Amino acid sequence: MTTFTWVVNALYTETIDGKQDYVVIANYEVLGTDGTYSASLTNIARFTTESVTPFIPYEDLTNDVVVGWIQQDLGVDGVSNVEACIQGQIDSQINPPVVPVNTTLPPNFYTTTTK
Repeated sequence: MTTFTWVVNALYTETIDGKQDYVVIANYEVLGTDGTYSASLTNIARFTTESVTPFIPYEDLTNDVVVGWIQQDLGVDGVSNVEACIQGQIDSQINPPVVPVNTTLPPNFYTTTTK
């Protein structure tokens, strides 16, 4: 079973409506591990004043609060898609896909025989 961890790596702020340090962008990473294999996905989330209501002072923000905003913005399907992408990366490590090899043509490949 894969465990997913959502981590915010950076926050970008602006002053909006007289409120300083309003978060408008969050850089985040989602890490997945099954105990043996792991994979991750990094992305950014952009916020509007409506998506981060009510305003929370910057110093009171936590990873859980911002991840909640990100996941709310993505919606249930978006969160599932992110985690499925990471799960696909882990599955490919467990069972690597078969990759065709470009093999040199045989020496007599273009030799024609006439009858």
